[in-house]
Amino acid sequence: MEYIALKQFVADMIAPGSDSLAHVHGGMAVLLLARLITRRSLATPIPLACVVVMQALNECIDRYNHGSWRWPDTIGDTINTLFWPIVLFVGLRWRRQRER
Repeated sequence: MEYIALKQFVADMIAPGSDSLAHVHGGMAVLLLARLITRRSLATPIPLACVVVMQALNECIDRYNHGSWRWPDTIGDTINTLFWPIVLFVGLRWRRQRER
């Protein structure tokens, strides 16, 4: 199965008919997996960096498969993927600073 078909199959299982929601869930899943694998707090930049790297890799693969950048899709996918991981990171960092 080629990458695009596999990606669409997984996205349809996670959020049928909603590519945007699949990106939200994917970003959170990568964040939590990175947290478990690295054993680093979500208040550290490592789990967030894993989400950023995976999103960048995903968009580069999309660019390769489509033959060109699709900027509206790329920007929307990136915002949907990174929004909640960034909110969690900032909130947890802020809480950590307040507790000192």
